[in-house]
Amino acid sequence: MPVKVIIVTGTKALKNASLIMFQKIANVLSIVSFLMVTSVIGGGYFGYKYVTSENFKSRLMKEVMSNVSGLLPNVLDKGLPEMTGPSVGVPKGKDWTKF
Repeated sequence: MPVKVIIVTGTKALKNASLIMFQKIANVLSIVSFLMVTSVIGGGYFGYKYVTSENFKSRLMKEVMSNVSGLLPNVLDKGLPEMTGPSVGVPKGKDWTKF
């Protein structure tokens, strides 16, 4: 067998082996990419469902009310006043309806 035939056959075999290895790597990367995309979409969906749930709203309101009541205990006990002061007048001489 001539030497040129062996070199050409070896080169083709190496090229085919390289393409097969590249295809295996590309397949693994596409599977990993698919898993990452589905996990991000799934996490976003379940996160949105949790944030919009009644359980989350009630837990958040309890937390806020406990913090606010600790900061302003006297203000919350007084409630709303029965009467407020007079309204603030508008200066004369300028048309306040047009901006």
